[in-house]
Amino acid sequence: MRSGGAQNIPRPDSARLIDDNPFKDLDTSSLDSLDLVSRALVEFRPDRQSQVPQAAARASAVLIGLFQSARGVEVILTRRSHQLTNHRGEISFPGGRLDDGETVIDAALRETHEEIGISPDEAEIISELNGMATVVSNSHIVPVVAKYKFIPKMHPMNSEVDRVFTVPLRELARADTYSQEYWVFPDREFQINFFYLDDETIWGATARMLLQVMMLTVNR
Repeated sequence: MRSGGAQNIPRPDSARLIDDNPFKDLDTSSLDSLDLVSRALVEFRPDRQSQVPQAAARASAVLIGLFQSARGVEVILTRRSHQLTNHRGEISFPGGRLDDGETVIDAALRETHEEIGISPDEAEIISELNGMATVVSNSHIVPVVAKYKFIPKMHPMNSEVDRVFTVPLRELARADTYSQEYWVFPDREFQINFFYLDDETIWGATARMLLQVMMLTVNR
């Protein structure tokens, strides 16, 4: 596996590697085309029950921003500040809690503008993915996928973000980049996805969202 940078992964002693790469026997060339990725995601219909948060959960949204470049389809990611209470230093999509009266699309676009400076007017919404809960922050996150006609200008805009960067989707399917682990705790069990880059590790909910985008595309 690639080095993955200096991420602090809180894996339990019982963590077990799952020797299975879902991309191994698949043609991943479609990940180079924004048109093909967009078509696959437009056709997807999320599980509506998964979009509704539990009563005590914090309704949240993130934006999975995609654009075409010479390297294929690239996805926009951020590294969260080490000063934050939850998920400090982790790789994530721009996003956050819904304000009163906001839709998940409104919140995802607003948070992206506030965190990395991309205007909502630049985004073309493609779809929503299945919502998911996070244990640490008790959030219910709906991923909103958008594409950009041109490579957007972006940089950290506030203290929540340490870094903004992009990665080609095709690169994430490399044999030395994707990995899975099985984590067991006294009260719960998880299958955790990882993408090991040369300088960062993408894991947890962000990796699960990326995997959904990629598998929907290559299995279309």
